[in-house]
Amino acid sequence: MNNTKNTEAERLNFWEKLYIPEIARGLGLTLGEMLKPKFTRQYPEERWEPEGSYRGRPVLVVEETGGRCVACGLCARVCPALAIQIQADETEKLKERYPIKFEINMLRCIFCGFCEEVCPEEAIVMSKDYELVFQSQEEAIMDKPRLQVPIAKLQDRLEFLRQYR
Repeated sequence: MNNTKNTEAERLNFWEKLYIPEIARGLGLTLGEMLKPKFTRQYPEERWEPEGSYRGRPVLVVEETGGRCVACGLCARVCPALAIQIQADETEKLKERYPIKFEINMLRCIFCGFCEEVCPEEAIVMSKDYELVFQSQEEAIMDKPRLQVPIAKLQDRLEFLRQYR
């Protein structure tokens, strides 16, 4: 073991042992980054419009005929943060399932997108919403009416998902 340390130390010349060239190269890189032009967005006035690949707040897709969710519960089972709660019910006429309770605790949500990936109906997708402000913990628990978003607002995300899959 001592032999390998000696051979490594012997290979370095005097300047490499002092680390001066490496320090100078690091300072040069830092100076170069400091002199580059800065980019600052004036946030309230200049809004950022995310692309279709952005994963914001999870929402439920609502079509003209109603919601897509069939209350299968896969999103609640796959959620690593246990942020989703679903209670299902069935219609009397068609024996179709639908959620009577669908809640997402946004304080627990980690925006991983697993719920979106596992959904067989494309009923839950990650929206472009990035401004999430809550005054209390109860306000952060989003129920079904607050989660529902018309399909027209989510077209670019749905197109991205179809290309991705």
